[in-house]
Amino acid sequence: MKIVSSLALVVAVGCICGCSTVPDRQVTNVPLNATSINAGHIARPIMMSSGHETVFWFAVSGESMGSALPGRLMAYIYPGSCASLGSKPAYDMNDGPNARFYSQASHQYFWKSAPVAVETLRAGGYALVVRESPADGHQSIFCGNLS
Repeated sequence: MKIVSSLALVVAVGCICGCSTVPDRQVTNVPLNATSINAGHIARPIMMSSGHETVFWFAVSGESMGSALPGRLMAYIYPGSCASLGSKPAYDMNDGPNARFYSQASHQYFWKSAPVAVETLRAGGYALVVRESPADGHQSIFCGNLS
């Protein structure tokens, strides 16, 4: 079942990228690392330009123990790096639309967008943070630097 889920994600992203006019240089894989409370799990977002906004497509394997299933994951862009996050998010990506798809293998697929250009995020000084929902403790479960 894991292969079917992964294949579905590849097909979905391929269709979106294939139908898009986004240049290849504006589609980027963002390496995320699991935090200590979420060790062993994987998240793979793709960052791409959408006009003056940036869209993130996420594929997440698992959530920390004790989360409500299906848990709602929150995504934020912080100033700084994962080693030294700013005191509050520069961009909260949780007020807009949030499409989610589930598989039987506890994978989640969803997207978020931020009102900032890809070039600004790539210039450095920003980190992408994925957190549990407030109902689950709002702990950071993944983090990755965007530069």
